[in-house]
Amino acid sequence: MPREHVARVFRQQAGSCGRQGSPLYAALLERIARDIEQDGPSVDAVAGYEDAAVDDVLPLRLLGGAHALALTGRAPELAAHLPSAGGTFDPARPDAAWPALRAALSEERYWLRDWLARPPQTNEVGRSHLLIAALLHTVPTPQTPVRLFELGSSGGLNLRAEQFRYEADGFSWGPPDSAVRLTDTWAPEVPAWLRAGAERHQALRIVERRGCDPSPIDPLSAEGSLTLRAYVWPDQRARMERLEGALRIAAKVPATVQGSGAAEFLSTLDVEPGTWTVVWHSVMRQYVPLEEWAAVESELARLAASATPDAGFAHVAFEPGRHDGGEDFWLSVRVGTGPERLLASAHPHGLPAGGRVPEDPPRWTYGAHDGAE
Repeated sequence: MPREHVARVFRQQAGSCGRQGSPLYAALLERIARDIEQDGPSVDAVAGYEDAAVDDVLPLRLLGGAHALALTGRAPELAAHLPSAGGTFDPARPDAAWPALRAALSEERYWLRDWLARPPQTNEVGRSHLLIAALLHTVPTPQTPVRLFELGSSGGLNLRAEQFRYEADGFSWGPPDSAVRLTDTWAPEVPAWLRAGAERHQALRIVERRGCDPSPIDPLSAEGSLTLRAYVWPDQRARMERLEGALRIAAKVPATVQGSGAAEFLSTLDVEPGTWTVVWHSVMRQYVPLEEWAAVESELARLAASATPDAGFAHVAFEPGRHDGGEDFWLSVRVGTGPERLLASAHPHGLPAGGRVPEDPPRWTYGAHDGAE
């Protein structure tokens, strides 16, 4: 029964990767599922994790380790099939890398088991355009000093979000020479609330940028940058290019990520007069135990209740949620003790954004949406 369970977990993740635009991972995860059912080397590679829950994302941990093998040159045959490692991916043969991956699962099982013990660590730079859009919309006046705090920061790359360039049809914001350029960010068009925020803020004045993570990554270290690269799906070149640009920006713009849980981190924060305190997070809620999330909500409520006209507070989130009877990934904002406002829905990796965008609540416009998990 455990073997059937773990094969099912890999097959479910294969479907998710296919829907999210990675035919390579979809094909390889399906082959791993079959290999587990046939008592192949994949069984030994995941030994001890047969009871893993879907939320443990065991398949992405395993492929993250395999990707790291290719990126470090330890699996050259596998690297030959991965665009991120200089290889070639043939969409007509999406599982062509399987023999090389199968060999790596057998020969490097101890390396891979170390990766299975790690939580997936991504800094999805594509989500930054959603987070920064909410910030432009929320901060009330130009040049207001912003104190930015992130939950589940990983390497803290999105704490530098105002350093990135954002472009859509007839819209642009951010440094024109930025190493990170996010294009075609909104569909069918840039919402009016974002245009107004961008016109109000030619730039954002971030005076403090700190985050927390149970297992923080130093993006400036060799091990840290490898971890971040390894968890990007290797056939999604645009994501890798955004990550590489964000790593260059991180080397120039300092940010601090401390090793702690979200509730503990928030308990150390207070609003400050003359500033706008913003707490944000993206696609991390699923990794936080229910008990801790209850404490997180208590701390957020404390901060919201302490806000004043001179010491603002906002909570920005991009997380999965069920609204109007449908599950989606939603960008939301809550200012002080006010109500939560839904600003947009988007692909879980952040690009393209779109979906239901409130121009003048309660009226909504409906746009193209690139389906989420």
